[in-house]
Amino acid sequence: MPASARHLVLSGQVQGVGFRPFVYRLAQQMGIKGWVRNSNGTVEIFAEGREDDLSQFCLDLIAHAPAIARPVLDRAEPVSNEGHSHFIIKTSAADSASNIHLPPDYFACADCLHEMRDPADRRYGYAFINCTQCGPRYTLITALPYDRPNTAMAEFPLCPDCANEYADPLNRRFHAEPVACPVCGPHLEFVDVLERTTDDDAALTATVTALKAGRIVAVKGVGGYHLMCDAASDAAVSALRRRKRRPAKPLAVMFPAQGSHLAAAVHLTPNAEQLLTSPARPIVLLTARIGYALSSLVAPGLNEIGCVLPYSPLHHLLLERFDGPLIATSGNTSGEPVLTDNTEAQERLSEITDVFLHHNRPIIRPADDSVYRVIAGKTRPIRLGRGIAPLEITLPGSLPEPVLALGSHMKNTVCVAWDNRAVISPHIGELDSPRSLDTMIRVAEDLQRLYGVRAGRLLLDRHPGYGYRRWARETGQPVTEVWHHHAHASALAWEFPEVQDWIVFAWDGVGLGEDGGLWGGEAFVGGPGRWRRAASFKPFRLPGGDKAGREPWRAAAALLWESGQPASFAPTLLRQAWAKGINCPATTSAGRLFDAASALTELCTEASFEGEGPMRLEARATHTDTRIELPLSIDQDGILRTDWSTLLPMLMDASLSQGERAGQFHAAMAGALLAQAITLRAATGIADIGLTGGVFQNRLLTELAVGLLESTDFRIHLPEQIPINDAGISLGQVMEYLSQNA
Repeated sequence: MPASARHLVLSGQVQGVGFRPFVYRLAQQMGIKGWVRNSNGTVEIFAEGREDDLSQFCLDLIAHAPAIARPVLDRAEPVSNEGHSHFIIKTSAADSASNIHLPPDYFACADCLHEMRDPADRRYGYAFINCTQCGPRYTLITALPYDRPNTAMAEFPLCPDCANEYADPLNRRFHAEPVACPVCGPHLEFVDVLERTTDDDAALTATVTALKAGRIVAVKGVGGYHLMCDAASDAAVSALRRRKRRPAKPLAVMFPAQGSHLAAAVHLTPNAEQLLTSPARPIVLLTARIGYALSSLVAPGLNEIGCVLPYSPLHHLLLERFDGPLIATSGNTSGEPVLTDNTEAQERLSEITDVFLHHNRPIIRPADDSVYRVIAGKTRPIRLGRGIAPLEITLPGSLPEPVLALGSHMKNTVCVAWDNRAVISPHIGELDSPRSLDTMIRVAEDLQRLYGVRAGRLLLDRHPGYGYRRWARETGQPVTEVWHHHAHASALAWEFPEVQDWIVFAWDGVGLGEDGGLWGGEAFVGGPGRWRRAASFKPFRLPGGDKAGREPWRAAAALLWESGQPASFAPTLLRQAWAKGINCPATTSAGRLFDAASALTELCTEASFEGEGPMRLEARATHTDTRIELPLSIDQDGILRTDWSTLLPMLMDASLSQGERAGQFHAAMAGALLAQAITLRAATGIADIGLTGGVFQNRLLTELAVGLLESTDFRIHLPEQIPINDAGISLGQVMEYLSQNA
């Protein structure tokens, strides 16, 4: 049978993931002749062979692609046969700047782990083993195209054995840019007051000995440092909390990949387990089992644990030798980006940690762990980080100019967008400190440089007090401001382009509203670029403004005073200031209603971290069949208003347990959402409901609301790719700008 020929073009995540050597090996197995090369952010293939083999080849390119690849077959066109005698990997075509792709960091694959555990292998016990199927990417790339001289590995010349692997198309380390071995690659360094060693095995042994002795270790990983200690030791966890000044915020736990520790500690669902073991290896919040030997100080007052499996070879070596779960919390000061530099970590973490496990592979840019939670039956992102971000997405239209969206002040991410492409950065953090702001600026500049684009316009939140405002002014670039909750709604709308007309509930802490107030309990009708506020809560004046986020008692006092009731726990002077309207901005925030409920039920009056009150309220809530109906009315501007005051007697009813009151509060809030949705549907005919904003990270509230809405024939949409909280604001700003300038 004469040979046929096809010209194939595959897009998606196909560069920096070992796709060309995979194509080469597949072609060899199937007797396909021709060539493969990288070209303009895609992979281009010329394939000759029998027609049946070519058809199967096209199918296998997708079905059997490397685990970290995400190929999309754009074209498969019949072409004239050129009579190739074999299959080769051709030199890459020059990349077009607009088409290059920057891969995130990945886990250690099964093949590498097998070699790492094999005493006969030359990489036995090596903490930096990797191949084209796995290993660091984003955190070590200095420039594109993604070649070894453009990475942090440039300072580690390949030994002859590694060089042979790197040059062999049949080897899975063919052009694996971070490839190394104990002869030519990075090494560990253990540092204690009395001891220092650069021998890898001795460093690992000393680290595990320190962990078993209850000491706190700063461990340099892929995207930064972790603070690690024995997760079963109350003394070790207590010391970590005291030194880091983190009295209650939950701590992530890394479980050994082998053995039964994870299954014994938490309730695993199939989709959560699939995500935990995926190449991204994120932290996943899972319900704790009662009785497992984990310190109660890991997540005090809560019933979930942030679980993560080892994702780097170093983590596997540590966890296998320790044979138990370890705390693995970010190596930083609260709210700041994770530390990456050995010297800076040694200086800034010395009061927290007892010993250090460094390595000498530079981390070019930080990448904290990604975080997910199972809500309404699906895993939802809470934080984009290592393994997921930078997240490249396709916009529904083409931008008139490149833009840089600076996102929100809290849970900051930035988004670079041009043409019909957008790239969301990994989690940066809160912009309260100079270091956080410096990191945001560096990441923003970095992404533009790597992708070869230069933003001609900045997109900002309209709040005048956000930390990036001064820098934005100093750039001298044109600025477009976007309303906070419009950005929330538009980020959600990006995920569901089939929906044209929405009712979106945007519930969060606070964001500046169009009337100058602090919104946070809004419902909007419309779509990107045309949102109209249609419903909200009865406003209340918040004594102390932003202070209420860390002092829930202030929100509780506000509700009582607004209802003409005393708040004996609040200072008299504050009551007087509130009465005069001094530093008491009006708010409609659903998040502050949750804060108030946590204080009135005495679950949390002072919060040591953002969201502590609502998290404790959700964790304590018990099931209830009682649902308090909240009054709904229309104000003079035609806005539906839900009156929360009906909840106050129940929240202060000492005859009810804290769990009963928490449960009734959640049920009432879900019912209030349903009542607004039904009224708005009657007025607009819209049945597509979106839920967005940090309040909907609350699984109980969200699942109650989804259940009520589904029983009333609404179509409900929750984000699955973009965080529901402020980390999605940067994309929402791009969507708003695109919709208004298409």
